[in-house]
Amino acid sequence: MSHARPILPRTLRLLALVAALAAPALALADEYADVNQLLRSGKHADALARADQFLAGKPRDPQMRFLKGVIQTESGKAADAITTFTKLTEDYPELPEPYNNLAVLYAGQSQFDKARAALEMAIRTNPSYSTAHENLGDVYAKLASQAYSRALQLDSGNTAVQPKLALIRELFAPGAKGVRPGTSPAAAAPAPVAPAAPAAATVARAPAAAPAAALAPAPAPSPAATATPAAPAAAGNGSREVESAIQAWATAWSSKDIAGYLGAYGKEFDPPGNQSRKAWEDERRSRIVGKSRIQVRLSDVSVAVNGNKATARFKQAYSADSLNVSSRKTLELHKVGDRWVIVRESTGA
Repeated sequence: MSHARPILPRTLRLLALVAALAAPALALADEYADVNQLLRSGKHADALARADQFLAGKPRDPQMRFLKGVIQTESGKAADAITTFTKLTEDYPELPEPYNNLAVLYAGQSQFDKARAALEMAIRTNPSYSTAHENLGDVYAKLASQAYSRALQLDSGNTAVQPKLALIRELFAPGAKGVRPGTSPAAAAPAPVAPAAPAAATVARAPAAAPAAALAPAPAPSPAATATPAAPAAAGNGSREVESAIQAWATAWSSKDIAGYLGAYGKEFDPPGNQSRKAWEDERRSRIVGKSRIQVRLSDVSVAVNGNKATARFKQAYSADSLNVSSRKTLELHKVGDRWVIVRESTGA
């Protein structure tokens, strides 16, 4: 194992920050570009000072805080970077990228259990986040390698373990297939503000379009835009009833009506990530109540009804405080009495 390439550069790559950011207001874009240029030039101290100066006036800005975490990582200040990204997950739990970067840092410290937990949170936040799924597979492989090595220490004659361990070692050996240091899929898609920093590119993985939008604050929609009705549902009373139910769910969410929001979910609802129903409700309550402003708009609604079951697919625009996230969502509903209630939900479907 002494000559094997470490797991971190090949698999758990930091996100290409600028590629992850949709273009904000021009003035802010200039600020991000200036800090990023300092980072690209290797002037980490100056980049960090500029980021801190910006954050003194806008302490909750997610982009600059994310960039600060990248600067700290590139400067070898892993503990500070962990603090930065951890606080981001607390203030913006809807974002999967900070969880992914925490996994990078934990993996760099060989804390693979913590890396696994962080990646599972990233996937819970956005089940369609392919980077987190890939990285989680690599973390599981590393954990398996440790377990197989321990098994051989305890029983060196176990011939069943040796080929398994050899296979994993081959996976992480030099020249193994995959994205290697110095390469990045981000190169295929130019960044909207400025080129990604070469220093970050050696360990960076550009996210998909949906996670990229997650880090882009946008001005709050006007009241008129919020009141815009969703696309007409398919013909039939059942479809109209289902659409009314999901619009009521979105309205309760927007108005932070916890009772109405949680009441939209049926007793058979399957919470994500193997959570208990109580744990899920507590998590949702803390995320919703903690926001000063929430707006949820649905569009491109498509409803299919089959007896007392229905599936609704739509585009969801979520806006909270300085955060704006747009994603595709699917809700599965059952009719209980005269009400349609949610029994399953997924993002990116």
